[in-house]
Amino acid sequence: MLIDTYGRVATDLRVSLTDRCNLRCTYCMPEEGLQWLAKPDLLTDDEIVRLIDIAVRTLGIEEVRFTGGEPLLRPGLVGIVERVAALAPRPQMSLTTNGIGLKRTATALKAAGLDRVNVSLDTLRPEVFKTLTRRDRHKDVIEGLEAAHAAGLTPVKINSVLMPGLNDDEAPDLLAWAVEHGYELRFIEQMPLDAQHGWKRDGMVTAGDILASLRTRFDLTPEDAGARGSAPAERWLVDGGPHRVGVIASVTRPFCAACDRTRLTADGQIRTCLFATEETDLRAALRSDAPDEEIARIWKLAMWGKKAGAGLDDPSFVQPDRPMSAIGG
Repeated sequence: MLIDTYGRVATDLRVSLTDRCNLRCTYCMPEEGLQWLAKPDLLTDDEIVRLIDIAVRTLGIEEVRFTGGEPLLRPGLVGIVERVAALAPRPQMSLTTNGIGLKRTATALKAAGLDRVNVSLDTLRPEVFKTLTRRDRHKDVIEGLEAAHAAGLTPVKINSVLMPGLNDDEAPDLLAWAVEHGYELRFIEQMPLDAQHGWKRDGMVTAGDILASLRTRFDLTPEDAGARGSAPAERWLVDGGPHRVGVIASVTRPFCAACDRTRLTADGQIRTCLFATEETDLRAALRSDAPDEEIARIWKLAMWGKKAGAGLDDPSFVQPDRPMSAIGG
């Protein structure tokens, strides 16, 4: 079991498969990209599957989320999914993606055992998409969403970040479109995880701003408090249901007390929080032929040291050196 000193138990493992991405979102990385990890520094497919096996077999992990960077850029992704689906006990598996490669991979991922996907889409306007991501790939994301839904990777969830002066007026339109297509929309407050360290709390689009905008067009009823559990999103029924919309308010309404996550970076480091400034190396243990029991012990020790919260309200908060593309969302 992965338990910390505050009694929280981690059952959800986020696995970053690569730090690379084929978009250059303004809230994540600079236009020129980043210095990517060298291939020898990345975990191999075998190493990833071994760590997930240890996690589900001996540490109580029940859900695995594959992230990046952009996980669809990982050449061995389908094979990794297939091997993890064969583990006992079998974890629930999901994937967070920008959607660009889903049109060609959705069917294969479903056949391999993937349960569902989260797709990032911040705007319905192609020209705004190009400004936000510095790439003209809006049509590819829309087609990727359609392919995921058709393949049965449901519920298909959409993650949207609203940026002042760019797409902060789109919340009602995004929700109407998601309801029409049977997608579940979740808005995420912009977080201090950009490589440029340009994030500023002043001026960010908050959960309160988003909800006020949505209520200009929709009736929102809070979901029963017990239904949320450890999920990061607060959810509301849209016009009485059955459709829902969620808001992940990591900055203004932190949910650290209920966190059940542990994170594995693409180069084999354990992070107990998105905003952690410390990491614990599992790759070195793997490559020194440490037995599973020793790797599990190191992982447990890392989890035991998890802090009470992210500390975003602390004036001394220090932004992590790694951007979101390298940590995994």
